[in-house]
Amino acid sequence: MEPLSHRGLPRLSWIDTLYSNFSYGADDYDGEGNEEQKGPPEGSETMPYIDESPTMSPQLSARGQGGGDSISPTPPEGLAPGVEAGKGLEMRKLVLSGFLASEEIYINQLEALLLPMKPLKATATTSQPVLTIQQIETIFYKIQDIYEIHKEFYDSLCPKVQQWDSQVTMGHLFQKLASQLGVYKAFVDNYKVALETAEKCSQSNNQFQKISEELKVKGPKDSKDSHTSVTMEALLYKPIDRVTRSTLVLHDLLKHTPVDHPDYPLLQDALRISQNFLSSINEDIDPRRTAVTTPKGETRQLVKDGFLVEVSESSRKLRHVFLFTDVLLCAKLKKTSAGKHQQYDCKWYIPLADLVFPSPEESEASPQVHPFPDHELEDMKMKISALKSEIQKEKANKGQSRAIERLKKKMFENEFLLLLNSPTIPFRIHNRNGKSYLFLLSSDYERSEWREAIQKLQKKDLQAFVLSSVELQVLTGSCFKLRTVHNIPVTSNKDDDESPGLYGFLHVIVHSAKGFKQSANLYCTLEVDSFGYFVSKAKTRVFRDTTEPKWDEEFEIELEGSQSLRILCYEKCYDKSKVNKDNNEIVDKIMGKGQIQLDPQTVETKNWHTDVIEMNGIKVEFSMKFTSRDTSLKRTPSKKQTGVFGVKISVVTKRERSKVPYIVRQCVEEVEKRGIEEVGIYRISGVATDIQALKAVFDANNKDILLMLSDMDINAIAGTLKLYFRELPEPLLTDRLYPAFMEGIALSDPAAKENCMMHLLRTLPDPNLITFLFLLEHLKRVAEKEPINKMSLHNLATVFGPTLLRPSEVESKAHLTSAADIWSHDVMAQVQVLLYYLQHPPISFAELKRNTLYFSTDV
Repeated sequence: MEPLSHRGLPRLSWIDTLYSNFSYGADDYDGEGNEEQKGPPEGSETMPYIDESPTMSPQLSARGQGGGDSISPTPPEGLAPGVEAGKGLEMRKLVLSGFLASEEIYINQLEALLLPMKPLKATATTSQPVLTIQQIETIFYKIQDIYEIHKEFYDSLCPKVQQWDSQVTMGHLFQKLASQLGVYKAFVDNYKVALETAEKCSQSNNQFQKISEELKVKGPKDSKDSHTSVTMEALLYKPIDRVTRSTLVLHDLLKHTPVDHPDYPLLQDALRISQNFLSSINEDIDPRRTAVTTPKGETRQLVKDGFLVEVSESSRKLRHVFLFTDVLLCAKLKKTSAGKHQQYDCKWYIPLADLVFPSPEESEASPQVHPFPDHELEDMKMKISALKSEIQKEKANKGQSRAIERLKKKMFENEFLLLLNSPTIPFRIHNRNGKSYLFLLSSDYERSEWREAIQKLQKKDLQAFVLSSVELQVLTGSCFKLRTVHNIPVTSNKDDDESPGLYGFLHVIVHSAKGFKQSANLYCTLEVDSFGYFVSKAKTRVFRDTTEPKWDEEFEIELEGSQSLRILCYEKCYDKSKVNKDNNEIVDKIMGKGQIQLDPQTVETKNWHTDVIEMNGIKVEFSMKFTSRDTSLKRTPSKKQTGVFGVKISVVTKRERSKVPYIVRQCVEEVEKRGIEEVGIYRISGVATDIQALKAVFDANNKDILLMLSDMDINAIAGTLKLYFRELPEPLLTDRLYPAFMEGIALSDPAAKENCMMHLLRTLPDPNLITFLFLLEHLKRVAEKEPINKMSLHNLATVFGPTLLRPSEVESKAHLTSAADIWSHDVMAQVQVLLYYLQHPPISFAELKRNTLYFSTDV
């Protein structure tokens, strides 16, 4: 079937809202980041997609439907009886009033659609019919029924809202409305045929064309406009839009209805029916799968699209990649002059019949692409956070919109660079008739998603082909209208009222997994999103030769504005022949993967929240809880004198008669012995239960410490060392000197900075200074192995800076003003202080103490 041209069709209102408000997105920049001119927005030209889960879709916000907040992810347990009851009642009335007003407009639209039906039917039996009876019945199919259902609903609901009080019930009205959705199913099934018939009749009959182009819709009772002109095509679309609107209203009503209210179960039932209905019709219509027609007359559908970084001519280019049912097409946005419609430019395409994935060991090594230094990536993150703070300040002070736009543009440029330069995971695609292509992705998750989507399509009987230049032009031309990902995934492309994500620590316990067909060596990794891309944060141990692994391992994951948690389950491969030439790592097989949204309301509780994630028939059970940044950053004054955790360093070294605490020496020694080449050492979280076990052993000064250390996972040992410094009652670099360190690092003159920073070290108490210098040299040795462990000096400074410098609770109040901003200026400065010393030539304790004349400046 040829694609329909819905000339009069309005754009989906929620999608319109989502995308029209963006200041800077993919549409402003081409694949290399060059700025482009915006063309006017295009109308929707595809069959609308009805979202059965409005709450989980980022596009669907009630704001897009004419006001209100975005919808909560699930209807809450309801308002507790008596709690905020007045507010809940008021909110219910507001929601219903808004819905009633839109219901009046909808009824007027249906009336306008029905108005020409009677005269058309009357002429159908005459000698000069405008349309045949069959054509009339096809175009206006079920409209009369839908009108009657909604008129009855409106007439019943209106008096209830007008005479509002706490006793009003209306759940039965919504339940009845939902039970009549079968009429909509019949309408949707006929929708395409109705549009095609209307279009054909318009082309062949001038009289009908005039009727269908200007239907008069009555304005609301209190509106100044008595009528508006709307096309028949636009009105035929209204019932489809309406079902989703009703579902959104049910979500909002449930949110503000107490659980003990008689309406609550009725509204829940109506919502269940509506969502089931939407699910059933979505299997039949999905705009993402409506596309162009192939030369053979078959429909070529868009299955998946997204932004990927391609390595082309030894440099990174941002591409928009489109996966159709029979071809993969790689494109970039063309530069267009002002006022011109935007268009994609095809860089290359591969018919899926010719597409193969070279195995990692078969592929050639990557072309030489200069990786972006870690410290530059971290600098970009800091700039982005600083710009974000500036934008918030400007908005709070009602600053000029031009200044805000300028800051947003600067922020986008930095985010674009970060997105372009951070991915490192290779994804190769080969055309069996010639060329290979290389993409770099930030996560194994995306790589397996693309691979699975392509392999699923390749199971069908696909034929190889070559597109003519005209066919290629038509296919590329369809990309702009069909794309489902409209903007580069960066925060500057988000609406202001979208969730900023979570900042703090997520505690996750990976319990167990079931559903494996045969025994294997299994482990899981955890990823969270940060700055627009996903980062691997934790990894369980390998559970050997089993179909039911039981890890029961707890991890503490730092969140930086994160909104999603991913769990990937792997089978460990020990075959040394399967080495990826891009990074010399043995390739493990993904057995399953899943993702959950980190909903602040669910996560931000003191209790553990247990959940199951399903992936390819495998079920992984896990628990999680969240600690906000301000809570997790508190240092508590020590009341105990025994043990080592939470005890002043001077007390510990005096008791041990040592210069550096035993715990620090032992953990450092173990990391240097067997963890210095571990990828992500000090960044990857250790198992929390292992860390707590080590903490208990060190506190008790147990004689089995060394034996336990030698058996323990290296990330747990690294985590124990970090925890020791984090739990010191005051930071290693002391509260007293903290303001001076902040001032010293901000000095511009290198000589003045050197003098000040060395003087501050010399001022530290001896146990603090000796321990700091000992740790400094260790971290430098870790960074020497950066090509293998991927931990640069900057990475290590980011991990340890706040741990060694963050002030204790009394001091921190002045510094950590915003719990949500992990990259606050203070945290950035803490990282910079440690980085300064890490980049400094070796510092000797004796030399430092001897060199008193040089450090004469008082701070």
